[in-house]
Amino acid sequence: MKPVVDEKMHRHGNKSSSPSHSLFISYILKMGRLDGKVIVLSAGAQGMGRAAAEAFAKEGATVYATDINKEKLMELSGVAGITPEVLDVTKKDDIVAFAAKIPKIDVLFNCAGFVHNGTILETDEAAWDFSFNVNVKSMYLMTKEFLPKMIAQGKGNIINMASVASSIKGAPNRCVYGATKAAVIGFTKALSADHISQGVRCNCICPGTVTTPSLLGRINALPDPEQSMKDFIARQPMKRMAGPEEVAHLLVYLASDESQFTTGSSVVIDGGWSN
Repeated sequence: MKPVVDEKMHRHGNKSSSPSHSLFISYILKMGRLDGKVIVLSAGAQGMGRAAAEAFAKEGATVYATDINKEKLMELSGVAGITPEVLDVTKKDDIVAFAAKIPKIDVLFNCAGFVHNGTILETDEAAWDFSFNVNVKSMYLMTKEFLPKMIAQGKGNIINMASVASSIKGAPNRCVYGATKAAVIGFTKALSADHISQGVRCNCICPGTVTTPSLLGRINALPDPEQSMKDFIARQPMKRMAGPEEVAHLLVYLASDESQFTTGSSVVIDGGWSN
């Protein structure tokens, strides 16, 4: 028995083989999950931000990747679909000037962050303020500037970088970091509740331990990096850490219309560490 599709093609004179139809099928097959979307993200120079920028572009999005690290950021200048922009997301005036160049935005991914190591007794006031400035206030500043554009469009999508080390799980020596990421979860839920009626969704992702340059740098700064790496791996239920590209897969889903019924969620991707 021939497949049904073959029978239909035969009955209609095999119109599917016409050049125009073939071009249409070819176009459909090449379509990405984010075709036509404009995405702005921070911390795009390396780690999870860079993996996200590359994954977004691969799926057809127009990506504005920002970072303060110009040298690393410019490595993305040759990647199709990505426009690198040097930006300090803790500076309001710089954000205002940058946002003025982006008339349309579909997705804002607030990824910039800093991981402080230490208990509260090892966290001075300057470290506390710096962590909240980078991890929380930067999201406030970026969202305050881009949200009105989304509201004017009648739709938009905000994704914030939180962490399992937050209100989800207490992690040793992550006092101020955990406090900032708990704030990000609360910020995300508040945005979702306030703006869903205006067509704007907001979710955050909560990764566990991911092999980013930031993590490797912190490990290498410890007295015994080799043993420290073994300790990090040993605490993982899967006996491995995540790669940035694994987190990027989740981000593509949240940035796409596939997740359009998802808002106000804290999506955990930690290999079971918080179970």
